Amino acid sequence: MKKQNAFLTLFLVILQNILGFFLVYVNGGKNNTVLYIGLAVVSLIFVSTLIVTLLNLGDTYIFQISAMLVSIGIIMLTRINIEYGIRQAVWLFLGVLAFFVTYFIYPYLKDKFVLIYLGLSFVLFILTLLFGKTVNGSRNWIVIFGHSFQPAEVIKMLYILTLSSLFCHAYKEGQRGILKIYNDKRLRPYLIMCVAYAHMFFLILQRDWGLCVLFFVIYFFMLYCFSQNILIKALNVALFSFGGFLGYHFMSHIRRRVSIWINPYEDITGAGYQITQSLFAIGEGGFTGSGIGLGSPYYIPEVHSDFIFSAICEELGILGGVGVILLFFIFVYRLFKIAIAVRGGYHKMTAFGIAVMFSFQIFIIIGGVIKLIPLTGITLPFISYGGSSLVTTFMSLGFMMAISKEAYNEI
Repeated sequence: MKKQNAFLTLFLVILQNILGFFLVYVNGGKNNTVLYIGLAVVSLIFVSTLIVTLLNLGDTYIFQISAMLVSIGIIMLTRINIEYGIRQAVWLFLGVLAFFVTYFIYPYLKDKFVLIYLGLSFVLFILTLLFGKTVNGSRNWIVIFGHSFQPAEVIKMLYILTLSSLFCHAYKEGQRGILKIYNDKRLRPYLIMCVAYAHMFFLILQRDWGLCVLFFVIYFFMLYCFSQNILIKALNVALFSFGGFLGYHFMSHIRRRVSIWINPYEDITGAGYQITQSLFAIGEGGFTGSGIGLGSPYYIPEVHSDFIFSAICEELGILGGVGVILLFFIFVYRLFKIAIAVRGGYHKMTAFGIAVMFSFQIFIIIGGVIKLIPLTGITLPFISYGGSSLVTTFMSLGFMMAISKEAYNEI
């Protein structure tokens, strides 16, 4: 992106924030804290975008699109609950710091570090199982000094780095010890499959079905693109289908999710309350929406996390909802463009894994709240409330920016 275009886009992002926070301020009781949150967000976006643009830190488009999306998220969260807005602004600051840290350390991450990635993942899994807190049926949170942390968000990035390393054939001939098995080219695909399914097994133990599906999708698409082994692809399709069959017939939680998806109005005040309120809110917004601060998103349970897209549609209308989807579409398009353009197996596979992660995470959560697919508890990147999610999302963005710099400065 040319610098003059980057500064024009930055101006639009700042204008978006000024207008959004002003409407929250006017329609939300004129609380001065709203203005302070807006000032903090604008300052942070301005400084970080300036650094990214002037130092030419890769594909500026994806950074500025992420700035637009995170601005929409904080504006809506501030409108829903001012405490959410304050906390999310703090997490944004930490997320931007994490972005720059991961950007500058990524060139030093090598595919030969696969055992470190794998070890860290399983340590986090075990800590979650031993000391985790159950929230909404899933044991996927750890409380540290009074703050909740979701280790699976970090594991998600480690998982992609692990698969990228393994698919890149990090361990060549001549390795000793337990990794000797990796020397046999016939066994490599099955070793990678075992590693991927081990991650999914831990997620099943945590009852985190949404992330389990996402992990399978990331693995399968990387397998589909980077492996020519038709047998193992067919085996994975069969295993996934069989796993879905078993899950539906033997796990009441999954069966309940599917039945709610098929007919949420059957128990509109009970199990179907969340999704029906989401659909009512989207319908209430119409084409142009009720206006920021003028809707009633409070009726939607978990509106600040799982259902924030419904709140956006209620107050900004179908027009605003489609605008958010288009921003995500352009963002994902740029990610795949980086993955295609970059040379070097490890960088390409990492970029592709992150692109798949973002695209399917967006599809799963938006598809869930509009009743296109059964609902799962996955956050909407950049927009949903949550420190773990926002910080690790910016870490992923840092990796992608570093990879785009590896490819070329202008994409």
